[in-house]
Amino acid sequence: MQHAAIALAWMLAMTLQIEPRHDLSLDDIDAIEERLYEHNSHATGRHDGRGLGFVIRDDAGQMVGVAAGYTWAGTSELKQMWIDEAYRGRGYGRALLNAFVTEARSRGVLQIWVASYDFQAPHMYEKAGFKRMAEFEGWPEGHTNVVLCKTL
Repeated sequence: MQHAAIALAWMLAMTLQIEPRHDLSLDDIDAIEERLYEHNSHATGRHDGRGLGFVIRDDAGQMVGVAAGYTWAGTSELKQMWIDEAYRGRGYGRALLNAFVTEARSRGVLQIWVASYDFQAPHMYEKAGFKRMAEFEGWPEGHTNVVLCKTL
């Protein structure tokens, strides 16, 4: 009991400082994501989180499109969807989205969430069966951030 009291007294005496870090590395972000996942998994009892992503490359091996996110606890989030401007309008975005949905479904996902600014692709998601769940005007200023969900 004495050791616990000493440890508590030491912790209370510690001075924590907030340090500005506006340039977190990918390793820093990964470490934060891992800690959040550990906490969330402990709280829910669900330890089935996995990355989910697909990439399209050109003949030179350069990435020209990506759909990336994760599955966890019966849910999926499509966090990044991007098609190089030179390849837009050719169905690549829809092909990546279809692959993402198919894989999520095979993992037992019940719903897929995605956010898309009004100047990005909310209409593409709606054509693929996603429903608008929320709209945040002024995020960013002069535009709207649209949150959509597809039930599988």
